[in-house]
Amino acid sequence: MSEHTATARGPQVSAAAGADRLGRQLVSGLDMLSFGIIIPVLPKLVEEFLSGDTAQAAVLYGLMGTAWAFMQFFCSPIQGALSDRFGRRPVVLLSNLGLGLDYIVMAIAPNVAWLVVGRVISGMASSSFSTAGAYIADVTPPEQRAAAFGKIGMVFGLGFIFGPALGGWLGAIDPRLPFWGAAVLSLLNAGYGFFVLPESLPFDKRTSFSWKRANPIGSLVLLRSHRELFGLATVAFFGYLAHAVLPSVSVLYMGYRYGWGPASVGLMMAGVGVAAMIVQGGLIRPITSRFGERRTVVIGLLCGAIGFSVYGLAPEGWIFCLGIPVMAFWGLAGPANQSLMTRRVSSAEQGQLQGAIASINGVTGLIGPMLFTQTFAYFIQTDSSFNPQHSSSSTSVEFPGAPFILASFMLLSAAGIAWRTTRRS
Repeated sequence: MSEHTATARGPQVSAAAGADRLGRQLVSGLDMLSFGIIIPVLPKLVEEFLSGDTAQAAVLYGLMGTAWAFMQFFCSPIQGALSDRFGRRPVVLLSNLGLGLDYIVMAIAPNVAWLVVGRVISGMASSSFSTAGAYIADVTPPEQRAAAFGKIGMVFGLGFIFGPALGGWLGAIDPRLPFWGAAVLSLLNAGYGFFVLPESLPFDKRTSFSWKRANPIGSLVLLRSHRELFGLATVAFFGYLAHAVLPSVSVLYMGYRYGWGPASVGLMMAGVGVAAMIVQGGLIRPITSRFGERRTVVIGLLCGAIGFSVYGLAPEGWIFCLGIPVMAFWGLAGPANQSLMTRRVSSAEQGQLQGAIASINGVTGLIGPMLFTQTFAYFIQTDSSFNPQHSSSSTSVEFPGAPFILASFMLLSAAGIAWRTTRRS
């Protein structure tokens, strides 16, 4: 960081940048913990409201997820642009306060319509992830951003490991209790932000708010302002899209191919979380220092492609598990790619950039689940599984690992784009 930049940010932020990053990571961790708490109980609560109709509950729960992703796509650039205008801190505080109140609404929901409204509000309020990324970019020197974004990823992983476990325990006592627990965590988060978290964006670095920049399409225009930035955004798109295969078909795939039950799946997911935390929390900084961000992105994407190939081709469950440590190194790619993107915009555009990145994630959240579930369904619908009259809708080749192979090709494409895009840097 240059002396001029440090001076412009003010002595409070520049002198305590490490503490500020830690504070932002703590806030993000509590966000993820509160999200994770409701994961085990929300589908069951929807099913309960629909008189135990599992099929109908699955359809409605899927629509709720789509609505949540759409609100993320729409609201993330708005919150990012607002943070460029008014600062990161007020956006983060309002987001956490909104989430806390939303969880209370869901805790007392008298019918399923209230839960749907709650998920829509949750998608709006939780769009501050773009602001969290901008905060990290504000207080972190460019050469350290990949490691800082990696630690955010590690914190997210912790939240998704311990959140569902805590939610399952609370849900066993009362199915509404996890929502109250999530509300308490979010409101505590807002209180911590109000009393402890400092502002990271000084007044002289702020920019005026514009709907042209804040709408999802307008925010994406920023990505076309620089040839390399657009290429890196394409890499992010393929990465987010490939990641959608994991929540979409992993549980179904492991049950179908290996006969794994909930306990085995849960143990495997815990292993994935631990491996990811080791890489994102402890290895990103030395690896990026050794190889540079450009090579780190490509290494991470290639590891992800290999890991997905192992997942898709493994004939036995223990071979599938061998792909976990390889796949963990995919976690190098996202933070390094995001760091490269932050170098190509000004400090006044960091919020808009993070909003655009979140919009990319939102788009993949809308199309990824359908793409991979339909691929999985097609390749397990063999001719022998169906009435001959319907054989035209089935395939003669049973290949349940096809979605993972498709994701592997996406990451290989992303690696090629990343290498070609940044070759002049």
